[in-house]
Amino acid sequence: FFHGFDAEQDLIGNLASMSTRERIKAIQKMPRTMKQKREIRNKVLKEITEKSRRRGTQLSCCTQCLQETAVSFRRFGNTISEYFHLLRVWHKALKIIGAEFGTSVLSYFIFLKWLLNFNVFSFLINFSFITIPQFLAAEPNHLSFTGLELLTGAGYFQQTILYYGFYTNATISKIKNGPSYNMQLAYIFTVGIHFVICFLILLFSMANSFNRNFVDPEAISVNASKLLCSWDFNITNEKAVKLKQKNLSTQIKEHLTEVNREVVNFSVTQRIARMGVHALSWFASLGTAVAACAGVYFLSINNLELFMKGHQNDLESQAAMLVLPLVATLLNTFTPFFYSWLGHMERFQTPGQQIYVTIARNIILKMSIVGILCYYWLNIVSASESQCWETLVGQDIYRLVLVDFIFCLLGSFFGEFLRRIIGTMICVSLGQPEFDIGRNVLDLIYAQTLTWIGILFSPLLPGIQMIAFSIVFYVKKVSLMRNCQPPRKVWRTAQMTTSFMFLLFCPSFLGVLSVIGVTVWRLKPSEGCGPFRGLSSMYAAVSEWIYTLDNYTASKWVVWIYHNLITSELFFFILSGIVLIITYLYHQIMRGRKTMIKLLRKQIVN
Repeated sequence: FFHGFDAEQDLIGNLASMSTRERIKAIQKMPRTMKQKREIRNKVLKEITEKSRRRGTQLSCCTQCLQETAVSFRRFGNTISEYFHLLRVWHKALKIIGAEFGTSVLSYFIFLKWLLNFNVFSFLINFSFITIPQFLAAEPNHLSFTGLELLTGAGYFQQTILYYGFYTNATISKIKNGPSYNMQLAYIFTVGIHFVICFLILLFSMANSFNRNFVDPEAISVNASKLLCSWDFNITNEKAVKLKQKNLSTQIKEHLTEVNREVVNFSVTQRIARMGVHALSWFASLGTAVAACAGVYFLSINNLELFMKGHQNDLESQAAMLVLPLVATLLNTFTPFFYSWLGHMERFQTPGQQIYVTIARNIILKMSIVGILCYYWLNIVSASESQCWETLVGQDIYRLVLVDFIFCLLGSFFGEFLRRIIGTMICVSLGQPEFDIGRNVLDLIYAQTLTWIGILFSPLLPGIQMIAFSIVFYVKKVSLMRNCQPPRKVWRTAQMTTSFMFLLFCPSFLGVLSVIGVTVWRLKPSEGCGPFRGLSSMYAAVSEWIYTLDNYTASKWVVWIYHNLITSELFFFILSGIVLIITYLYHQIMRGRKTMIKLLRKQIVN
């Protein structure tokens, strides 16, 4: 008894001497129940508090108060993190998918969940700083609601907070001589800061994923350590135990398949034939993408003419608005099936090669179509005689997002459900379909690209996309479980999530930044609508604000920062260098830690 008591005291003493991060990780890795871990954590915090009190004779009262406050906040944070751990969305569903279908299919659902969190963040920012203040200055909407607006985004919605044109350019102040709210500055700063935060999140997410999966992947994928050191002793439920066993078994199979992969040696004639097939496939895929872009461009010109001639709220004119999004979505939906067929004809050695090539062809198609649409919006629609061209662009993007969402749901029904019926009842030799990772991932990237472009023209678009992604997750999960079979070839895809994030960052996010930059700095806003009406450009609102601050002595420091840092290329060059150095040092530290973990695991196994 006394020996056990002494051992526990030694454990608590060792934990108390660690840093906060190391202590949390050490407690999490203990093979004990959650209740026992919670008790140990509380004892450790109590030990830390007592140590700080014993040193209290040398510390001031203020220092003791700060330390006690820090400990209290740490306890509160640990309690909150426990509750958030219990409320993690789709955690069980992801475990089931990983156990049944492996990490390749699981990577799609993890990416989808990550995008959903992204849109939740975007919606909260826009709704808090743009939409809520506009409610205070909103005028009543006298247009009638027919229900067709849910598909077209026009009519009644045109005079709502959904679109740019509805937002005021006035300074909002509900209290006489009270604080005011400048909608112009709020609009441009909210959108700008949102994109800066998204840029940093994407950059650090890519860096962490790259470091975890490329720099030292063996540190977390050794089969012996997986088998002997990765079991969660907190699992007591029988179903959870079986699920965990199946998950570990699938991961080890994937790793063994990669290790034991045979390298096929082809003759010279076979290599030439394969290169010819690859060249023809790329020629066919690029030709299809060019033809699709040409069709979208000419159809968009015709769509603008129809809109300018018959801008009415009747059924015919509103139905004509759906032609462009329908054609663009049809091309994005059915062309990838042709690319998948080309991939099967090329007969790649591994499923990973086929998926990456298919993704590359699809990204060229989808980003080309988005590029043509952006050219149409920024060069043709913005120069048209429309009273509010920004709202017109927002409506186009709303329709594209909505129609793409509908086709995504229809694709699960026709592409997977009917395919299963045909493969199991009519043509048994086909069998059940496999989940098409490449096509589904590119659908997500395409939808997120449209959402980022539309944030400036429709601030609530992330909220719509948030709802759409939630529905897509459940529909795809049900379709996967009922209609699809696990991949015939088990293969490991630890690097796939990193590739998805890279594709989302480049060309998607960087392309969106270019579009937003041209819109904010180069294009003239509409004269009769929106928060920037009457200005030469959206960015002119910031320049006018800086000019106003120059008249106040207390605000000189803001003017100095603007002229010497914000508008200075040298500052951003130096900042980029500092970020690169910090990123390099961070990778070196993480690599050293992973090497130590690897050595410790080898010692445990030995």
